[in-house]
Amino acid sequence: MKVMNKVILVLTVVFASGILVFATTNPDVEKVLKRESASFFSEKLNFSGEATPLKIADVKERFDRELQVNVNLHASTILAIKRASRAFLVIEPILKKNGIPDDFKYLAVIESGLVNVVSPAGARGIWQFMPETAKERGMEVNENVDERYDLEKSTQAACSYFLSAKGKFGSWTLAAASYNGGMTGVNKQIEIQKVSNYYDLLLTEETSRYVFRILALKEIMENPEKYNFRIAPEELYATLPTRKIEIDSSIADLADFAKGQGINYKILKIHNPWLRETKLINDTGKKYQIEIPLKGY
Repeated sequence: MKVMNKVILVLTVVFASGILVFATTNPDVEKVLKRESASFFSEKLNFSGEATPLKIADVKERFDRELQVNVNLHASTILAIKRASRAFLVIEPILKKNGIPDDFKYLAVIESGLVNVVSPAGARGIWQFMPETAKERGMEVNENVDERYDLEKSTQAACSYFLSAKGKFGSWTLAAASYNGGMTGVNKQIEIQKVSNYYDLLLTEETSRYVFRILALKEIMENPEKYNFRIAPEELYATLPTRKIEIDSSIADLADFAKGQGINYKILKIHNPWLRETKLINDTGKKYQIEIPLKGY
């Protein structure tokens, strides 16, 4: 039995040594090992021009946590980088037009991964609006039309929220945090804790992580090669050219309408996800913009 144990021990050492040699000589494994130790971030970080105080111990650790998580969520992070080339072309000019710092585009990344997702609570779209909040910000939400799925309109609505929150808190960082924790919830904690800086507040776990998740995605997406995300330009998801048709009446059958435009129902819904049914009911004469792709299919 002692001899057998010695043999097993020797084989274990040899096997482990082989793994170590392979890991240190294989370039692909080296990339993974580097990703798993992604603590070489800049000591000068900011959100929307507001400095992140990394000299505070818990602040640095909280940021490092989100950086490690997102560097190692390989598929999710790669997909976000690929989708950004398409989504940011819509988001960036709307943020700029409204005077919102460009960094807020990364808030959309952590909310949805830049796809139209549905949360368990009922939030929808890239900006993850709840139904009542969406209506308060001027979007139409019903069974037939849900403008939370319209990237242009939902980005404009998000800008409206950010401006209101910035006016209330005087800080873009707190404005971003309140998108998760709510203006009322964040303000209540400011009053209880008698501090007015996000990095000094003790908030719920999700809201405490929220801005750090934004900062982590900003750091990775602005410096992808630094974190070994090497994606060729041709791998990024492209924006397809479209033309817009203005509709101010009902459409009885969207499949027939799509065929009349030289596409099919699937393609129509891909480019106009705010159309929620097989028809468009429009009894008020409201003007809708329907996008029709010019190529790519």
